[in-house]
Amino acid sequence: MAAAQDSFQTLKTAGLAEVDPEIAALLGRELERQRGQIELIASENFTWPSILEAIGSVPTNKYAEGYPGKRYYGGCEVVDEIERVAIARAKELFGAEHANVQPNAGSATNMAVYMAMLQPGDPILGLRLDHGGHLTHGHKVNFSGKLYDFQHYGVSRETMRVDYDEVLALAKAHRPKLIVCGGSAYPRLVETERFRAIADEVGALLLCDMAHYSGLVAAGVVPSPVPHCDFVTSTTHKTLAGPRSGFILCREQHAAAVDKAIFPGLQGGPLMHAVAAKAACFRIAGSAAFRDYATAVRDNAQALAVAVIESGQEVLTGGTDTHLVQVDLRNSTFTGKDAEERLHEVHMTANRNTVPFDERPPTVASGVRLGTPAMTMRGFTAADFAEVGSVIGAALVEGADLSALAVRSSELCDRYPLYPGFRGWPTYEA
Repeated sequence: MAAAQDSFQTLKTAGLAEVDPEIAALLGRELERQRGQIELIASENFTWPSILEAIGSVPTNKYAEGYPGKRYYGGCEVVDEIERVAIARAKELFGAEHANVQPNAGSATNMAVYMAMLQPGDPILGLRLDHGGHLTHGHKVNFSGKLYDFQHYGVSRETMRVDYDEVLALAKAHRPKLIVCGGSAYPRLVETERFRAIADEVGALLLCDMAHYSGLVAAGVVPSPVPHCDFVTSTTHKTLAGPRSGFILCREQHAAAVDKAIFPGLQGGPLMHAVAAKAACFRIAGSAAFRDYATAVRDNAQALAVAVIESGQEVLTGGTDTHLVQVDLRNSTFTGKDAEERLHEVHMTANRNTVPFDERPPTVASGVRLGTPAMTMRGFTAADFAEVGSVIGAALVEGADLSALAVRSSELCDRYPLYPGFRGWPTYEA
């Protein structure tokens, strides 16, 4: 018994490296991977140290099913206050009438809106996945495509931008109850006022999924969808640079239905440590410093697009309005899979992605999706992204010296250390 008691007392004060050196080592390796790679995945970012603290904080111990003041557990007086702060900050940041900050992920935000307002089998109109949409916008393998009657609009073959005439024609033909705009691989502005006019013409509700560019919205870098939409959904970990999580904004008339869809409809107890991190994220996103950051994210994406084009590669739509650049390899001997693997060899992390009218399967694809949030967080300037674009272009040439290009990437990473002095997880004094 004494030995067991000693072990129990040790666990109560021991750090991760003492309790589980295997996982501690893996976390350390992941930190070093992040430090040594130019991170270009458009849906990833390096969050603030303060957010890492909040995610590793004591509300992880607390069950809080329900909403502030209406919980199914005792002892929620403090987490009630945390959630109220997060809600108030989200509403103020985006000018919304109502906010639900409990969703654990972006997919849950869209599912909640569908559940709140529709019945299975109801018609919805959304952007095709291979034209820049998202799995939850009605793809056949996803719950959204299985439960609802999705029809899809796409982009123009000539401009590679959303064809609003097609959207209107499809809306008139199918009379959707809900229209979904926004996506995960669309580099241009989502013109929500035009979607609003179409939705009004056919009597549909309008949802904007701004998960990718919500940080740009918060900073005023791109127009807000909130004034034009019944619902706006988002993650917090992309351009918002917060924790991996989600939130929903909506008009007050839909607040009760959305809240009920999240709890008890989809989730039980919310992750209150994540809610605390979201509250901190919203506060940071309202600052002048964040506005400078988000402006740099957009400017850096434009510099990256120019550099990639000047290197001899093609870019979808010829540029970007956001944080996202799509390299179009349909006329290249390299596939998207090839390009992703070659970029990995030169210490750049990106992901293959289909492009509109792609003749290759999604597992191979004809595009590479690039984003600037993470490396802008590290301090990269437009000049640095010009160098990144040059390396990308050089890597996608037969016979390229990939080792020499990797050195150029490493030199950039060394110039901007990531989390200096940090070992991969928060630590606490006993």
